[in-house]
Amino acid sequence: MDGFEGAVGASLRFRLSIWLTVVIVMIAAAAGLLAFVSATDEAHRGQDNQLQQIGYLISRLDAVPSSPLARERVGDVDFDARVVVRFLRIQNGLPVDAPPRAPVFSSLLADGLQTVFVGREQWRVFVKTNAKGVRLAVGQQTTVRDAAARASALRTLTPILILVPALVLLVGVLLRQMFKPFKSLAAELGRRTEADLGPLDLAGLPSEVWPFVVAINVLLVRVGRSLALQRRFIADAAHELRSPLTAMSLQAERLGAANMPGEARIRLGALSAGLQRTRILLDQLLTLARTQEVRTDSPGKISLRHVIRDVLEDLVPIAEAKNIDLGVLGAADGHVQASFVDLKVLVKNICDNAVRYTPDGGRVDITVLRGQGSVTLQVDDTGPGIAPEERERVFDAFYRVLGNGEIGSGLGLAITRTVADSVDATITLLDSRLPQSGLRVAVTFKDAC
Repeated sequence: MDGFEGAVGASLRFRLSIWLTVVIVMIAAAAGLLAFVSATDEAHRGQDNQLQQIGYLISRLDAVPSSPLARERVGDVDFDARVVVRFLRIQNGLPVDAPPRAPVFSSLLADGLQTVFVGREQWRVFVKTNAKGVRLAVGQQTTVRDAAARASALRTLTPILILVPALVLLVGVLLRQMFKPFKSLAAELGRRTEADLGPLDLAGLPSEVWPFVVAINVLLVRVGRSLALQRRFIADAAHELRSPLTAMSLQAERLGAANMPGEARIRLGALSAGLQRTRILLDQLLTLARTQEVRTDSPGKISLRHVIRDVLEDLVPIAEAKNIDLGVLGAADGHVQASFVDLKVLVKNICDNAVRYTPDGGRVDITVLRGQGSVTLQVDDTGPGIAPEERERVFDAFYRVLGNGEIGSGLGLAITRTVADSVDATITLLDSRLPQSGLRVAVTFKDAC
């Protein structure tokens, strides 16, 4: 959780989303407050205009009610809006109102708009005196006015309340789309193999990150040069050592033909074995350096059975010397998009290991399996196998399983993994399904057909 929270806190998109959301909410709150106050004032002004219009209309009637009964019948003009009309005390000797009904406005009110209390209720009242001296009051409860004003203001706020969440969501979507090129760039880097050190493409990326991508490309060039120098050094060193080792091997062979004591012959045998192991190591170092080089030629569609036949020509003498049944099962074939040399190195290393580590009189079976969009090379042997906990370690350079007694350098499977990665193949080590114990090596390629 701490790592996740740290990643979220360091996310530029997350921080932009938070800040933009805060700014949008603050602006929306300020705009909403101003809109609410403005809409409330506007509603109150409209209500005041309504009271004035009612007062002017009634006061201009040709037959203004003069009797108390007629005035009583004027009553409430608008019950829903609680707008009431009351005639005040008549001056100039005219009759006084009949017993009043609530609300009762004081006859001392001045003409015009005003806010008064009638008992515990607050009213907004407009008083008008016409040319005949008749005074009337048009009033409305302030609670009703305020409720109507709030309802009108809330209707004004409704679009803002709807747009704010939509705007926040839209900002999140836009930020995700704007940062999508960064995810694509990261995915491209994640799909690359160790040998793919080509420059990153600037197309589709914001100009603000171009210097960063250019710096990465420069770094990739430097890394590529450094790796090339290391591989060249290994290849040159191995090549330079082959000549003296060949000469030493020839001298050892000649020395073996001479008469010598038994103890000296034993030591000569150990020397010859060491020279053979060193020659194998040099050959595999050269092979590893070649497989790690960046290929400029385009690979073609190579038949697996053709490569297997070529490999068997080299391995059949070794298998016959150990009385090993080496053969291909089935007639299936598949085509792989790869270089013939690379594919031969991969197949030969796998089959050579199977033959060398299988005891005398054993069996090695090679099978080609076709799948949905894939082709698998499967090699089963009856050797000692590899423990499950060591099956990943054997792909490390110079790592060898102890106790097998075979001469080797520990580079065979490392070379195999390098070639498999270069052709986008996967290698799996399993227990053999043969009746005897053994190892199954399965290499799955993409079918090029």
